[in-house]
Amino acid sequence: MTGSGSCDDDARRAIDAVWRIESARVIAGVARIVRDLGIAEELAQDALVAALEQWPESGVPDNPGAWLMATAKHRAIDLVRRKERYARKLEELGHRLESQDQDSQEADFAAAEAAADGDIEDDLLRLVFTACHPVLATEARVALTLRLLGGLTTAEIARAFLVGEPTVAQRIVRAKKTLAKAGVRFEVPEEGEERRERLASVLEVIYLIFNEGYSATAGDDWMRPALCEDALRLGRVLAGLMPREPEVHGLVALLEIQASRAAARTGPSGEPVLLTDQDRRRWDQLLIRRGFAALARADALPGLPGPYALQAAIAACHARALTPDATDWPRIAELYDALARLVPSPVVELNRAVAVAMAHGPEQGLKLVDALSDEPALRRYHLLPTVRGDLLARLGRHAEARTEFERAAALTRNERERELLLARAAEAGRGEAGR
Repeated sequence: MTGSGSCDDDARRAIDAVWRIESARVIAGVARIVRDLGIAEELAQDALVAALEQWPESGVPDNPGAWLMATAKHRAIDLVRRKERYARKLEELGHRLESQDQDSQEADFAAAEAAADGDIEDDLLRLVFTACHPVLATEARVALTLRLLGGLTTAEIARAFLVGEPTVAQRIVRAKKTLAKAGVRFEVPEEGEERRERLASVLEVIYLIFNEGYSATAGDDWMRPALCEDALRLGRVLAGLMPREPEVHGLVALLEIQASRAAARTGPSGEPVLLTDQDRRRWDQLLIRRGFAALARADALPGLPGPYALQAAIAACHARALTPDATDWPRIAELYDALARLVPSPVVELNRAVAVAMAHGPEQGLKLVDALSDEPALRRYHLLPTVRGDLLARLGRHAEARTEFERAAALTRNERERELLLARAAEAGRGEAGR
């Protein structure tokens, strides 16, 4: 009995691993047959259940991904056939069909059979564009993408974003219904404005997933590495699917370089370590090289750099500097100037102020920060008083700096960040007392 249980456990672990890797491809392949994401996921889950029932007895097949794909597609084709037979029976009974006529249904079935042998890479790209469709709210796009493309369970997504499991489940269900109601087609838009808008939505979702892992907005942890890994994997997949899109490579370059700092961003107790205080020997050089290569691919393609490529270029400036003092801050300030012209926003202006302060002195940076003080978008943004506090401290205005750090601590929802800001407030207080 012990041996049998161990065998079952091994099979289940193998199934979990295969599902995490292959689920997106399976769902994508089935979705092209049934033309409905909700049904496609159900059929893929049916294939997973079949694996859970059969593999512990028969053993894991040599090509488990192909086994899951074949099982799910056979069920999809059976479903199309059942619908066709049902439609014929209705016709025989004299009912007026509300759907397509018989010739159209037969054509649909022929298309379904052809789709069963289609290009899986094309299917994956269709799935990416469908899950990230702008008709969905941001939270729904993120949840659906992690579910369908990341292979995460509802419980895993809920834990990652510190929300209730029923909330995530509801978002996913509503997202599928919204896509169906809006008649969103399982396709990649043709070249043109719609394709650019849809691609921007896809990139935004991947970027948001990474950022939530890189600097968690709430909770007790400064980072959630699993989310960073999911976003990086999605970005790499997308780059393979769309090799002629420079902004895809720009995003991947940004994520690779940012992820390279992960080991240095927290201390022994999980406390945040600021960029200037990080041990750069702990930065992952493989990820940095991959980031540089992705940035080179983006630069080699036609057109001016987009916002992700510009941010990647900024990250590359930091990655090239062996010490904080060696950072090319004038170049970073120039890149932020370009970014502000391309995608003007208060957050970009705040980051530009930091770069200007590092390149040309804290007085220049503080002027730019103070000009942002009335921006509605930054009113509850904890990084505004954080930056202002840092610049005031550098100018020796410690009492004011302490006030700003305390204000920032009150605004953040991340416990680790709050502790860091309160520590900086205390340090500023000691600086004032020592004057």
